[in-house]
This record gives sequence, C-alpha cells and structure tokens, in this order.
Amino acid sequence: MAWKILLTDGLEENGQEILRASAEVVNNPTISADELLQVVGEYDALIVRGRTKVTAAVLEAGKKLKVVGRSGVGVDNIDLNAAKEKKVTVVNAPVATSISVAELTLALMLSMVREVSRADAGMKNGKWLKKEMEGVELYDKTVGVIGFGRIGRLVAERCHAFGMRVIVFDPKLSSDEIKIRGGFSVTFEELLAQSDFLSLHLPLNSETRGMLGAAEFGKMKDGVRIICAARGGLIDEAALLAGLESGEVAGAALDVFATEPPGQTALVSHPRVVCTPHVGGQTVEAQGRAAVDISNEVLSALRGETLRWKVA
Repeated sequence: MAWKILLTDGLEENGQEILRASAEVVNNPTISADELLQVVGEYDALIVRGRTKVTAAVLEAGKKLKVVGRSGVGVDNIDLNAAKEKKVTVVNAPVATSISVAELTLALMLSMVREVSRADAGMKNGKWLKKEMEGVELYDKTVGVIGFGRIGRLVAERCHAFGMRVIVFDPKLSSDEIKIRGGFSVTFEELLAQSDFLSLHLPLNSETRGMLGAAEFGKMKDGVRIICAARGGLIDEAALLAGLESGEVAGAALDVFATEPPGQTALVSHPRVVCTPHVGGQTVEAQGRAAVDISNEVLSALRGETLRWKVA
C-alpha cells in the first residue's frame, strides 16, 4: 500500500511531483487545527511550513505518523519532545532558504538607514521629502552578527562587500572557525558595546528566547540599529520599543515577531521600524529548493534511509 502524505501549508509543484511518484498526496493548505486532529491519523507523513502547529495532541492523534517534515528551517512550531516520545522523526530543509534570508537581511538594513518605505509612501502621496531624508551609510560601520551558521556567514559576505567590519558572537564556534568564515570573534559583551548594527541569526529555543532584553540594550552603543530576520521571540519587544522611544536605538528592521501576525502594535507602528511579514524565505528560488529538499528527505525517512537533516 502506498504511503499517504498530508500537506497542510502548501508545497511548490516540483516537490509535490516528487512525492506523488511514491505516495498518495493530499494538499490542504487551509486545514484548521481541529480538522487536522480529525484526519491526521490516516497519514504516514505530514509536511508543514510555519502556519501549522504540530502539537503533542496532533502527534498523539497521528497513529500512523512516521515523519513530520518542515519545509524551511525553524521547527519551533513542532513539539519535538512529543515527537521523540511517539518515535516520529522530524526533518527540515535548513539550507534552501539561506540565500533569500541573507539577502532580505541586507534589504532590511538598507531600507532602514535610507528610509525607503517612508520615501516611497511620500512619493505615492505626492510629497517630495528630500530635505527630510538624510540617511547613513553602511560603509565603515561595524555589524555585530549573533549566530554564524549558514545565514550569518552569507550576511557577513554581503556586509564585507559594503565595506563593513564584521564582528561575531557564536559560542558554538572557535575564533579560528569564525575567522575562516569571514568574521572576527568577540565576546557577547564586546559585540553589544561595539556594534553599529546588530543582526541576529539564531534558532529560537530556551537558551535564546529573549536574549536581547533591557539589560542587553543598556550595554549597546547609543544609536545602534537592530535587524532580525531569524525568529520572533529572540528580542524582548517591549525592551526594543523602550530603546526606540528613548532614542538609544536609532532604528529596527524586523521580519519576525513574538506573535505572528503581530497586529498594529506600537512596535510595528513605530516610525523608526521597518517591518515585513516573515518573508525571509519567500522567494521563488528558495521555495522551489525547499520543496525538493523536504520531499526527498521525507521519502528517505519513510524508506528508512540515511537522513541529511534529522532534527528529532
């Protein structure tokens, strides 16, 4: 009997073609949490993006479930402990969106320092804001990168091209490894004190949640600018807002939020904040790569083959 695979958040057609060659595939990108609980027991595999929450209840109901695939990097929407208890393998596609997220990080930086959103809105409303639009350059500034994996390294390469100095904090890497990857290793305290720009590239977990809070903002250089296209929850949003209101933080550019969608919050509405709706991996190329990668990885898990990207 063929495997049955449920797609709950959609998947690019190239990935679906790979799956359909070996399994029965049901694509239901609008399925609700209650509906998922009712039908998940019929399936051998589940492929999700960020919308679907694979809770302990979902895993309990998935009596036939062998593997959950996350088409992308972050797996904070999947209960990994419950998956281990139920012996359900969890895999992701961690490399597919790296370039897209790195490019968005630079786009956010440039939009923030040159106030692109404000300038565009002004033009569309018949306003010529030239005299008000004095930005700053990236050239000769120090960017502090927290987390120096695939995306952090790609961001560093692009920052070097703008003539920026790249300092890095990543406790999982030696200073020599960081140097080889194009950064200069510093302590967390040094990074906070020296960075003109601070960009986060970390997963969200118990160690990293709220890692930039009031105490950390108090140690940063006045006029620092914050960029986050990683995961919501890494930054204490109340502390960031306080820093913006006091002027100690000159600006922020955010693609991710603690609650998504965040609504029209004071942070989202702040004039010195550039916001995008978690679109880091939303490019044609990245989604195509992610679909192929996760489809092959899920089928490998069903076949009992060696896995490249097993999370749990």
